[in-house]
Amino acid sequence: MAQVLAAPDKFRGTLTAPQAAAAIAAGVIRAGWTAVELPLADGGEGTLDVLGGGNQRAIVTGPLGEPVEAALRLEDDDTALIEAALACGLTIAGGPERNDPLRATSRGVGELIHAALAEGADRIVVAVGGVASTDGGLGAVEVLQPSLPLPVPLDVACDVDARFLDAADVFAPQKGATPEQVRILRQRLEGLAQRYPAELGVDVLDLPGAGAAGGLAGGLAAIGARLLPGFDLVASRLHFDERLAEADLVVTGEGRVDATSFTGKVVGQVLDRAAAAGVETLVVAGDTTPEAPIDALSLVARYGPERAFAEPAECLTELVATALATRRNGL
Repeated sequence: MAQVLAAPDKFRGTLTAPQAAAAIAAGVIRAGWTAVELPLADGGEGTLDVLGGGNQRAIVTGPLGEPVEAALRLEDDDTALIEAALACGLTIAGGPERNDPLRATSRGVGELIHAALAEGADRIVVAVGGVASTDGGLGAVEVLQPSLPLPVPLDVACDVDARFLDAADVFAPQKGATPEQVRILRQRLEGLAQRYPAELGVDVLDLPGAGAAGGLAGGLAAIGARLLPGFDLVASRLHFDERLAEADLVVTGEGRVDATSFTGKVVGQVLDRAAAAGVETLVVAGDTTPEAPIDALSLVARYGPERAFAEPAECLTELVATALATRRNGL
């Protein structure tokens, strides 16, 4: 019997990656195949969720200065896993409509790193996507500067490979910044791009990935962190390549498949690795755009937006079961 690997990202706003993987697996089983669930992430929101969830909690400074309780995970090998969005996420700030882009801070991420050190972590991994701040990581750096050099390795899982100033020009508008605020944020980042090498000895201006999470990745790089592709880090910890090698088909997807799905994100990375391994693929999505370079099965196109958003798990199960029924003899 064919084995199908259910390896999606989250469907933002409707399903977490584990929920999406479970819905896909249900469709696989309904079609008469066996399923293995492997929810994935790329360093953005939901990364801690797919890596086992939090088992420690700390009160830290939220994106707009209010205290928030944020989860982190301490593994058996004393690696601490931190998701920046749980401390300074755009969702916590109320989305782009309620965010204050000039005031939003990454300070809580520095406090989470400090908490991980206090718990005895021997290595710290920070997934940095989905934050409200565009402060170049200054908030986090200011918390950690008295502890420099950090006593343990610090790795940053980046969900984009943007340069430092891209944090303002490209991503700040997505966080609610007006054109004038973008100009101010860019000026601040230009100042930090001079300050970090002068004070910390690291030039982050043209460092790939430094613009991730409003420049938080660049700030952490300035205090000694390694910037790594988020998907590669997650895939390694979850033994994705080994699971892929055992599969006859891999089903991946996310809430919206568009051109950005192929810039280091889960869908594009799964397709690349599946092609290299000679494994067939099926892509499902909440919705798609004309710019997407592949054909993906869309919940909105098949069931309409009302049902797709009201019953995303059942729609996803039905969509996968129907698609696999038509491929039954091809696997």
